[in-house]
Amino acid sequence: MTQRKSVTGVVLAGGRSRRLGRDKAVELVGGEPLISRVVARLSEVADEIVVVVNEIERAAQLPLPQDAIVVVDAYPDKGSLGGIFTGLRAAAKEWAIVVACDMPFVNVALLKHMLDQTDECDAVVPILYGRPEPIHAAYSKVCLPAIETKILADDLKIAGFFDDVHVKFVAEREVDSFDPDHLSFFNINTEQDLQKAVELVSRGR
Repeated sequence: MTQRKSVTGVVLAGGRSRRLGRDKAVELVGGEPLISRVVARLSEVADEIVVVVNEIERAAQLPLPQDAIVVVDAYPDKGSLGGIFTGLRAAAKEWAIVVACDMPFVNVALLKHMLDQTDECDAVVPILYGRPEPIHAAYSKVCLPAIETKILADDLKIAGFFDDVHVKFVAEREVDSFDPDHLSFFNINTEQDLQKAVELVSRGR
């Protein structure tokens, strides 16, 4: 196994939480704000944390550590692809591991495994149920031009730029060895999702 590269952790926090009806990033899960839980786990593998928001005023509403770097979407209203571009561009490191602020069960062991796969590729993306999971993935700065091209064409499907870079996919069987219940990819959109997360945390997940 090669020595793991230093990496930036990017948290996408620009969503408007329309389905939940309030800011999910500050909802309490296990007694702590959701985004704090995500940042804490990501910090176990990352050398710095970059949080991407849709407007600077939002940053003041988020309980972030003092050393977190907050950046505003370079391309407003371009969804998660725009957030990935913004976070990756702001990263001090060549590689960034990207997750969303509403993923309470980010799996540190799986993230470390993904980061061990970064040699000779431009991105590392897990596969679940035959489909890529691009908001729980690692990207190098080599991806920036390909991502920006898609944004400027208003082609905002995240996986749309994968054909233009060298992606190493993490097979589902590998994911299962670290996260058999696939909780890494669970995200909170609704009140039911939030209650499920609270219940899982109460059971020690």
